[in-house]
Amino acid sequence: MSNAPAALILAGSRGGEDPLAAYAGVSDKALIKLDRATMLARVVDAVRTAGLLRIGVSANSAPVRAEAERCGAQSLPAEAGPSASAAVALDALGTPLLVTTADHALLRPEWIRDFVARVPATADVAVLLARRDAVEAAAPGSRRTYLRFADGDWSGCNLFYLATPRAARVIALWQEVERDRKRPWRIVRRLGPGLLFHYLLGRLPLTEAITHLGARAGVEAVVIAAQDGLAAVDVDKPADLDFVRLHLDQVRAATRT
Repeated sequence: MSNAPAALILAGSRGGEDPLAAYAGVSDKALIKLDRATMLARVVDAVRTAGLLRIGVSANSAPVRAEAERCGAQSLPAEAGPSASAAVALDALGTPLLVTTADHALLRPEWIRDFVARVPATADVAVLLARRDAVEAAAPGSRRTYLRFADGDWSGCNLFYLATPRAARVIALWQEVERDRKRPWRIVRRLGPGLLFHYLLGRLPLTEAITHLGARAGVEAVVIAAQDGLAAVDVDKPADLDFVRLHLDQVRAATRT
C-alpha cells in the first residue's frame, strides 16, 4: 500500500454511568490508569510505536478528548456507535485505516505491525481474530465471547483494517453485527440459508463465512489469525480489568527476575 496507514481509536461512551469506570473510580473507562498511564495513552503509544503516526481518537467525553490531545492524537466526534464513529473517521482520515479501541489495554506494536503486514494486497477489509486455544493458552481465566465454526472457535481482537475506500461499504453491515456482537447466533443468520445449513452441520469455516459476508457488502474481506491470544483481551468488565492488572503485575515480576 503506497500511503501510510492512519489509525482510529474508538473511545466513545454509551451515556450514563459506566459500571467499569465507576469500579475504577474514574469518569470514563478510557481514563483508567494502568502502570501510571491511562488505557487510552497506552493504546496511542502502541499505535504510534507501530509506525502509524496519524492517529484519531473518537470520543464524546470532554476529559477523554483532552487526554487524546495530550497524547498528540486528533480528537474526532463520537457517533451513536463504533461503526458510525468509524464512518465519520473514514471521511476524516481516509484509507488505509487501522481501527482499534481505547480499552485494548494490552495492545502491542508488534501485533499491529504483524496484522497490517499480513493483509493481502487485494483485500478491502481485514479483521484480526484469535482462536480459542490461543486465547486460553495466553490468557487463562479471561472470559471471551466466541464464534463457533468448523475451523475452531474464534474471538474478536478489536483490530480492523480498512484498506481501500471500498471499505466504507461494510459500515452498514458492521452496524448490524455490532448490535448482535453478544448474540453470535444472529450474526450467523446473515449467512443465508445455504451457508447457515453448513454452519448448523459444523461444516462452515470462518474464512468462508467472512468471505461471503464481505461479498454481500461488495468488498473482499479477509480474516487474519492472531499470533498471540492476548490480542483478544479487552477491558469491558471489572473482571477484565482485574485480569489485565494481574497480568501486568506478573509481567513486571518476571522482568525483575
